[in-house]
Amino acid sequence: MDKRVANAEAAIRGIQDGATILVGGFGMCGVPEHLLRALRSKGTKDLTLVSNNAGTDNYGIGWLLESKQVKKMIASYVGENKRFEGLALSGEIEVELNPQGTLAERMRAGGAGIPAFFTPTGYGTQAAEGKETRMFHGRNYVMVPWLRGDFAFIKAWRGDRWGNLMYRKAARNFNAVMATAGNHVIAEVEELVELGSLQPDCIHTPGIFVDAIFQGSHYSRPIEKRTIREKK
Repeated sequence: MDKRVANAEAAIRGIQDGATILVGGFGMCGVPEHLLRALRSKGTKDLTLVSNNAGTDNYGIGWLLESKQVKKMIASYVGENKRFEGLALSGEIEVELNPQGTLAERMRAGGAGIPAFFTPTGYGTQAAEGKETRMFHGRNYVMVPWLRGDFAFIKAWRGDRWGNLMYRKAARNFNAVMATAGNHVIAEVEELVELGSLQPDCIHTPGIFVDAIFQGSHYSRPIEKRTIREKK
């Protein structure tokens, strides 16, 4: 069994217009940058992207927003991208905001085969309008559906040809849960290692969830927020 593909371009060959894609990352940490750049070059459009945030200007999902390939954005935070702000205010992109924990749990539920769950977050607000609510143990809850994608773009630190993955520190973020909720999961890794190099107890995403894997070349990413302290 060998799930390796040559590169990002080969990995995304089957993605068609209108696809729903789960995109790992948090800010600029753990972003599957090679897959996103390849998707921009391919020109696939009318996409629904699911990510913690809408990327930043000139990086990650921001590349696809700039080329107007995204029809809908499902996210929990969108405050770092002026391009996204302009598209949203002009009505050129549909936006669905989710509380961060709810977004993560929707995908975890999707990966576990749980079609819906109840959460107290959002009860009594616009987020609960039109949704079923129930009371459990004296507290009101809102029913929220699972969330799955046609594809999932995952960024990992190390992986083997079976698709077993390890993430590095905070770069795990949404990648691990998204790897369970995509119909076709593509992983880009910083390092492809030989079978047996990953200790079983250190594998964060088992290869059973991964359909394709490739090693990306080094990409120098920008700093999200540069803070400079004057020397005293």
